[in-house]
Parts: sequence; structure tokens; C-alpha cells
Amino acid sequence: VWIDDLTLTPLEPVRPYTRTPRIVASSAARGAAPGHVLDDDSSTVWRSAPGESQTLTLDFQQTREYGGIAIDWAPRDYARSYRVETSSDGVRWEVARTVTGANGGWDFIDLPESESRYLRLRLLRSARGAGYAIRSLTVEPIEWAATPSDFFRNIAHHAPRGSFPRYLSGEQSYWTIVGASGDTATALVNEDGMIEVGRGSFSLEPFLRVNGRLITWSDAPHRQSLLRGDLPIPSVEWTAGSLTLTVTPVAAARREGATLLVRYRVTNRGTATVRPTLYVAMRPFQVNPPWQFLNAVGGVAPIRSLEQRRGRIVVNGTRSVLLVTRPTGFGATTFDAGEIGERLRAGRFPTASAAHDALGRASGALRYALTLPAGAAREVWVAVRLSGLGIRGPITPTRAEEALAATEQTWAAQLDRVRITLPPSAADVAATLRTTLAYMLINRRGAAIEPGARAYARSWIRDGSLISAALLRLGAPEPVRDFITWYAPFQYPSGRVPCCVDARGADPVPENDSDGELIYLIAEYYRYTGDRALVERAWPHVVRAMAHIDSLRRSRMTRDYERDERRAFYGLLPQSISHEGYSAKPMHSYWDDFFALRGAKDAVQLAAALGRSAEQARFTSMRDALRRDIVASIGRAMAARHIDYIPGSVELGDFDPTSTTIAIAPGGELAHLPSDAVHRTFEEYWDRVRGRGDSASRWDSYTPYELRAVGTFVRLGWPARADSLLDFFLASRRPAAWHEWAEVVWRDPRTPKFIGDMPHTWVGSDFVRSVLDMLAYTREQDSALVLGAGIPAAWGADAPGIAVRGLRTAHGPLTFTMYGDSARGLVCVRIDSLTTIPPGGIVVRSPLERPIRRVVLDGAERPATSPEVVVVRRLPADLTLFY
Repeated sequence: VWIDDLTLTPLEPVRPYTRTPRIVASSAARGAAPGHVLDDDSSTVWRSAPGESQTLTLDFQQTREYGGIAIDWAPRDYARSYRVETSSDGVRWEVARTVTGANGGWDFIDLPESESRYLRLRLLRSARGAGYAIRSLTVEPIEWAATPSDFFRNIAHHAPRGSFPRYLSGEQSYWTIVGASGDTATALVNEDGMIEVGRGSFSLEPFLRVNGRLITWSDAPHRQSLLRGDLPIPSVEWTAGSLTLTVTPVAAARREGATLLVRYRVTNRGTATVRPTLYVAMRPFQVNPPWQFLNAVGGVAPIRSLEQRRGRIVVNGTRSVLLVTRPTGFGATTFDAGEIGERLRAGRFPTASAAHDALGRASGALRYALTLPAGAAREVWVAVRLSGLGIRGPITPTRAEEALAATEQTWAAQLDRVRITLPPSAADVAATLRTTLAYMLINRRGAAIEPGARAYARSWIRDGSLISAALLRLGAPEPVRDFITWYAPFQYPSGRVPCCVDARGADPVPENDSDGELIYLIAEYYRYTGDRALVERAWPHVVRAMAHIDSLRRSRMTRDYERDERRAFYGLLPQSISHEGYSAKPMHSYWDDFFALRGAKDAVQLAAALGRSAEQARFTSMRDALRRDIVASIGRAMAARHIDYIPGSVELGDFDPTSTTIAIAPGGELAHLPSDAVHRTFEEYWDRVRGRGDSASRWDSYTPYELRAVGTFVRLGWPARADSLLDFFLASRRPAAWHEWAEVVWRDPRTPKFIGDMPHTWVGSDFVRSVLDMLAYTREQDSALVLGAGIPAAWGADAPGIAVRGLRTAHGPLTFTMYGDSARGLVCVRIDSLTTIPPGGIVVRSPLERPIRRVVLDGAERPATSPEVVVVRRLPADLTLFY
């Protein structure tokens, strides 16, 4: 039901609290003014009468709401135990909170959404038996503790920077994933070295004490890296004087499950012996910040109990931190007794081996006292089982090192099926390709391809189909096969393909791009693998999806849609919210139609491959009619809105080039779209992206889905622009060394706002497909393999140039090299292998933006096909282009 107009009647304004609270009863010492409690002056102190049992009562003089209180105790005379009580009439009292084992200083008591007239402290046990002394007591507003993360954020404001995770200081924190390919559980590590050991779980956080000073993430410059520069085994390195601390988490996989191993390496780079202490703290905080609200709320992760048992620390009774390296001590503490960060900063390491905190705020730390001669290093290992049984048997430091080495070899083998070597200036691009492949494999959950591990831990056919296309081109077809086999059976009897599937099953929300995406996924898998058996099994899903597309189109092919302004809707799919920009109100989105057309074209190809001539003829007719109606609709929408670009939707005439790219790749419709409108669309987009580099521009954020425009620029014949655009997006990786993108990039890197997942591998798939398009892509209109259309001069003009081995194409694995000699004005291309020569040949485009004067092919001179390209129809081929 759509409501065209809605009038909201404002509520009566909330009456502000105008009355000052006052002390109405207290057991004060002679001469001590009770009002000093509320004067917000730390130099004045309220002191109780002697004795353990004392009270302090506040009267707000009216019923009021509040979120908690903050108490600043005077040194020595603080309460070890007390109760916070509330009353509406001063006669009947309720216990709101009981505090035990308190350690003085500031006490922060959250009382979420509380409401009363009176509030009383019933003081039960003093620190030295001489009464109590309070410098100030502040009644906090209701929003002060609206959520557990709000509560800790307000506490962090009272603490030195570094005492709590970065995000509790209101700063964005970036992270990456740690996991095994296709495993069901993952860890996160952030840029500061904090490790979340499971989804929504507690974290391990390092601290160092050197010469009596506590070193936190805020006190030490740090940098990030990946093992070998591209494997998904991240590290964070702190530098503190002559010491470095390197934190390296790795997910070691076995058939029985995966184990998170964490290595803390402390290195003395100085010339004298140093005796630091390393602390590995267990804290009730996720790596995922609290503004990450989608699917799973970040921020606080309760720890209700910590207990040391033989060789491990048991957290919440269910999860264990395994002490691979034996510590010199372990201490646990409740929040009342002092959070572990506070205790470490004060030099008061807890002595208790267990802590139980009903509010879920327990914390603790392992202590490792180290002696490091000059140039020496010491390693500390801990472990947490991620899934299943993980590594069986006792884990020793030697076994942990062996597991790290084995994991390195496993990842190298998985990422080496396709080998792309670029010149030093672009080596970072090649490394990011390999790392992104690893992230796509890690973000899977079993057979389910998911774009993220927290906010987007669900499986969309939209994301899955395009991630699958990237996996296929990089030589990883097995996850794609498994994804098709798992996802297709969720199709509804009507033929509608669900947009999303998660643990609850298929999402009932209709998003009209899904049918075409499933067909495209099946066809793309077939193009790259030739697996006819799977296509035979999946064929009924293709037929039903095509029937559903046809039924949707027919709803827009009635007489009403042939008349007047409705003609722009004729033959399209109905409005939907598959394009997230239309989530507030469904639109007739061309995004849906482009994917439907892609699916129709692929259904024709699959029918031909299976010899189903009747379906092939029927789907061909549907394909041609859909293409005709889309192109006609675009023309009508442009005319109605007086625009010269291709709009994102019929109704809005909106400028949305990131959506329009789908028509070109994977849509393959460049030859059928109005050429002037296509060029105008992406000329305007190019101008807008360049404007982001202007310091006076007002852009706030963007989504790196725009990476898919790089591949569009390649197809438009704009290689220099494609290269420049790629550089812009590469600069948005945070941190750059981890080779990943979030879903949202904010201009100010520390903006504390939602960024989606890290890594977000649907974004990563756009990067992979675009960079591979720069090297080679299949041009649909003439079935040619275009080689080097996006290679910038800086990559291919000089040695060592480019080497590509085993890049998967629809015509088989492609191996070629390209290097140039700018001084002699030539470029050499060697194409070694391709399974079949495509009907349109191999079109080699020059990386230099100069006309080709001469061509030597296999030692014989021949004319250039054009000033820009040469067509090769026999392999292997040695080609020299002269300028």
C-alpha cells in the first residue's frame, strides 16, 4: 500500500527539568557541606561521618529521567561496596545497582532509561574504615547510557587516549578479515592490532610496558602489512623507541575446522638489553565499531566470566584462549574493580584468576615479562578455535609456526592459478588482485558466497553472480559451482529467484534483477568451464526464471502502457528496490531490465548448447523484444526529462552511471545503446570524479562500486582515463597495505559513520573485473578477444612490461607478454596460448596512443588492421608494433 500524503501531529514538547537536585539526607561529618557533592568542583569534598554504613540521598524535586551517575571519589576514602537505590516517594526504595570490589577514582554507573524523584547511595564498606569522601557526583542524561557502547564512549572521554579502542574516541577504525577459504567463522583485526576472535565476540588487545610506561595503540606509530605482500595473513607493527611489536593473526585450517593463531613478536632494535612486559588483554569490545548497525551491531561484546584453567582462559564458559606460550601471569577483573585498561595504566595488575560480571564487563590480561638483548626478538603465541575442532591436540609454539608456514603455502597455491606480473609502478595493482581473490574466498560461508563477514553476512544473487564472474576469471570455478548448486533450489515455484538467502531462508522481498542474475551466473560458469552436466541440472531453473521475466514484462504490456506517458514503461519489468537507491520507493529501474536482458541472451546461449531448439527460438524472440523495448524506453525517458544521458530509472531521470555500467559490462549492450547518450553519461561522470580532487568540492562520501566504471572506460576506448580512475580508487583503500575497500568511503578517513564491511568483496569483484578488462575482455558484438585495450603506456611501453599466465577467458586460459622500448618506438607482444581462437580473432590494441606504422608478425611484415589495433588469428604469435 502506498501512501501519497501523511500528516504528523507533533507531540506536546517535553517539559525541561528546571529544578536543581538537592541533598535531602546524608550522614555527613561535622562541618562537611552536603552540597559539595553536586557543585562540580573537585577541590571541594563531601565527607561522611565515621563508620561503614552511611547514606547519601538526592531529591530531584520532581520525577525525572536519567541515564546514570558518575562519582568521583576522594583518594583513600572511597566505597568498596555500595548500592544505588531509587524511589518515587522517598518511602519505598528499589535497588538499581549493587557495586562490589570498587577501586576508587571515578565510578561510572549506568542506569539506562531510569526515572525517579529520589536517588540514594547506601554505602556499605569503605576502603580503610574511616568513612567516605566524594569530590563530585554527576547525574547523567538518559542518552549517556542509551546503549552499552554509548556508556563506554562516555567513560573513554574521562580516560587517557589509548585506554579504550579508537572508535570509543569517536574515530573511524579500519579492519580486515582473518579466516580460511569457505569456513563458517572469521576473525577481524583492526589497524591498531586489536583482534575480534569471532562474529560479535570479545577481542584480544596488546599493550606494552617499557621502563614503567604503558604503551597503547595511541602511543606508538604503527603500520600494516600482508605476508609476502599479497597473502591474506595481515600484520600490524608498533614502533616504541627501540622496540617493535608485530601482531600477526592467521586462520589455520584443517578438515576438522579452523583455529585462529596469533603471534606477538617483540623485537629490540637497539644496542642495549631491554626488559619490556607484553600484555594480551581480553576485553568486552568488538573490532566492529558501534555505528556498524546492519545485520549485527558493533561495539560492546559482553564478557560475563573469565576463568583460568590449565593451559587456557575460558571466556563466558564456552570459548577458550589457548596459552600456546606460557605467560608469567594472568589477572581477571570485574568492571567495578577496575577495567583492565585502567588497571594496567595504574600499574595494578589484577591478582584474581577468575572474574564474574553479571553486566558482561569483565576483562583480563595475560602478562609476559620479556628480556631482550640487543637485536633479539621474542615471540608469544595464543590461539582460539574459530570453527569445529580446529587443530587437534596441544598446540606448541613450534606447531604454531608450522601451521603458519603451511597456511602461507596453501594460500600461495590457491592464488597462483592465474599469474599476472605488472611493472614496478603497477605491482600494487597485481598484488591487490591476488589479495582480493583471497578475500572473496574467505567471505564465503560454506557454499554461500557473501560480500562481507559482518554487516553483509548474507548471500545475494546480485553480489554472488558478479563475485562469481571474478572468481571464474581468476581460475577458481569450484566455489562458483557450489554456489549455483546451493542457491538455485531456493527459486520459488513461480520462477522468481529470491534476491537474498541467509540462515532464515529465502528473502521474500521481490527484486526484479534476480532472475537475470541467476541465468547469467549459470551461463558464465558454463562459458568458463564447459561443464555441460551442471547446465543440464540447472536448466529447469533457467526455464522458470525466463517464464517469470516474461510474466513481469507482460504486466507492463497492456493497453494502458501503450498510451501517453506510460509508453516509457512499456515492456519493462515492474518497479522494484533491487537498486538500493530506490529503497525508499520502488522505481522502474533500468538496472533490472539490463540484467533481465543479460539473462535472456544467456538463456539463448544455454539452449543452443543443450540442443533445445524450441526454447532457443522462444528465448531469442523474448531477447529481441526486450532489447527493443528497453532502447525505446530510454529514448522516451530522455525526451520526457530533457536530458542527454542515460537515466537510472524512468520516473526520476536520475544520473546514475554506476548503474548504467551494467548495460555495458556484463550486459554487453554497448553496440545497441544510443552512442551519444552513452558517451555523454560517462563524460559527465569523468568530470564529476575529477572534481573530487578539488579541495573546494563538497563531496562527503562515495561507494567504490564505481570501480566498475573502469571497465566501461576500457570498452569506450579511454585507456588513459581508465588508468587515472583506477588510481583514484586505489587511493581509497584503507589501510592501503591490506588491499581492500569498504562499501562506503568518507572523505575524512576518521568520520565515525557506517562503512559497510571490510573487505567488501562485491566492491572487490568490480575491481577484479575492471583490471582484467584492461588486460583482456571478450567483445560481444563481434565475438573478439580484445587484448590490451586498457593497458596504459606506463605499464607496457618499457621493459619488464606485463606477463600474464593462465588468465581465464571464455576461449580458454590466456598467456601473453607485452613490453616496449620507448627509445626505439616499438612494443613487443608474445601470445603463447589460448584454447580456441574466437570468431572475431584476437584484437591487440597498442598501449601507446600513437598510430601503428609497421607490424611484424612471426617474422613477416604485414599491414596493421587499423592505426590502433592488429588482429591475430593464429597462435602462438610474436608481434612487434612500430610507431
